[in-house]
Amino acid sequence: MTSTDGGAFRRMLRRLTSDVDELDADDLSAGAQKSGAQRASDCACGQEVTMLGRLRSVEFRPQNADASLEAELFDGTDGVTLIWLGRRRIPGIEPGRTMRVRGRLALRDGRKVLYNPYYEICQASTT
Repeated sequence: MTSTDGGAFRRMLRRLTSDVDELDADDLSAGAQKSGAQRASDCACGQEVTMLGRLRSVEFRPQNADASLEAELFDGTDGVTLIWLGRRRIPGIEPGRTMRVRGRLALRDGRKVLYNPYYEICQASTT
């Protein structure tokens, strides 16, 4: 057995014994890294970022004049809240969609946030 066979065996064993959510997070993180996107866990407030991940939730928040559409994007390392101010709905923005987003990272209540990010809806990978 060569050293690459041992690595392949370890990866296969890990895939058989790991939690499904953990494996999904690893796949998301690897896909984001391959695409050249930044890891959410490595990004800091004020930084211009490009991230790739999957939407976990989408919610309309009607708060007086400050209504917004909010979505949680998860890239396998951390979650980022996407907020589109003044929007009730955006076609295609729904849980389970894979998206590439770009904007300046902010913090709100200790959570990472992108306000009115540029976005691209991507095809989910089949790997």
